[in-house]
Amino acid sequence: MQRGKKHTARSIVYRALEIAKEKVKQEPLDVLEAAVKNASPLLEVRARRIGGANYQVPAEVRPERKTMLALRWIIDAAREKQGRPMAEFLAQEILDSFKGEGTAIRKRDEMHRMAEANRAFAHFTRF
Repeated sequence: MQRGKKHTARSIVYRALEIAKEKVKQEPLDVLEAAVKNASPLLEVRARRIGGANYQVPAEVRPERKTMLALRWIIDAAREKQGRPMAEFLAQEILDSFKGEGTAIRKRDEMHRMAEANRAFAHFTRF
């Protein structure tokens, strides 16, 4: 939702779910749930200051944050595109995440790569 326009945001989401339903021939909420689950990260890196140095420490992501990050990435990926109605781009990004591809999935994989690269600092975990 931007600038408090709840009705506009709601109509975009409902239209995107209708488009997704037409393309996949499945229940739209199940498609959205699977897309969010596919785009949800398992690990993230958090900055931790130890002995005057900052380390990127990998940490598990809480369930609420997983969902929030996945939804944010799907919406941001749809907002980056221009040229057609937002509902079409949102539906396309939901379908891409449902299939395991797309910008949100790339973002999740990038976050997992960063956590894997900084695995040596995992012993600094104290969150």
